[in-house]
Amino acid sequence: MKVLVTVKEVAEVADDFEIEGTEVDERYLEYDLNEWDDYAVEEAVQLKEDGPADEVVTVTIGPERSEETIRMALAKGADRAVRVWDDALEDVDLLDVETKTNLLKAVVEEEDPDLVLTGVQSGDDTFGATGVSLADEIGFQWGAVVNALDFDADEGVAHVHRELEGGVEELTDIDVPAVLTIQTGINEPRYASLRGIRQAQSKEIAPKSLDDIGLDADAIESDLTLTSMYEPESESDAEIFEGDASETAGKLAEVLREKGVAE
Repeated sequence: MKVLVTVKEVAEVADDFEIEGTEVDERYLEYDLNEWDDYAVEEAVQLKEDGPADEVVTVTIGPERSEETIRMALAKGADRAVRVWDDALEDVDLLDVETKTNLLKAVVEEEDPDLVLTGVQSGDDTFGATGVSLADEIGFQWGAVVNALDFDADEGVAHVHRELEGGVEELTDIDVPAVLTIQTGINEPRYASLRGIRQAQSKEIAPKSLDDIGLDADAIESDLTLTSMYEPESESDAEIFEGDASETAGKLAEVLREKGVAE
């Protein structure tokens, strides 16, 4: 069984930053593997270690810079990676769900996996529909917000627990081929070992352009436009006390006495 894991490099913004137009300047950003995708990678690697999976392939949409992050997935046990990028994507303000679905669908058709794992959502733009949208486009069964997985290789069935609203948990069976979106907490993602990091340097990350996966510029046209970026105004009336511990404690005590909370 081949497992394809969609992974994403997400940007983390520094505490203090500046917005220029519709972007946060690059000097305020640090990049890391999307948290939810880390759990999806771990689940795929465990499927390989336990036997059902023969190969784990990761796919990402991102520029060459993202290879440094994606190699962490390879260091943790993925066999190889596919990176989709194109000059036409450089000028796209926002990669929306439809665009990502179009790109990932082309890779799925090329790789022909039995199981696709995605993170439930991304930590930067907080999109959380890509996995289900992809399943719909490629005609796979799907399960969203999966927090436990028991795969029956003989039957080709994934027994999954799904986390639903109101604390309800659902147990359901999903036939492969399927797409599962993986929730945090389903496992404990491993740290990449030094040996794994060294081995990852020699593993394949195949760059693919739109032309390579059989798409043209129409595939990345979006109905969404990013019009502005701004820091939200705080509506809090919180008061911050300045000074050392003794001074701030004294000021806090004074406020509590004024409010009748303390004597």
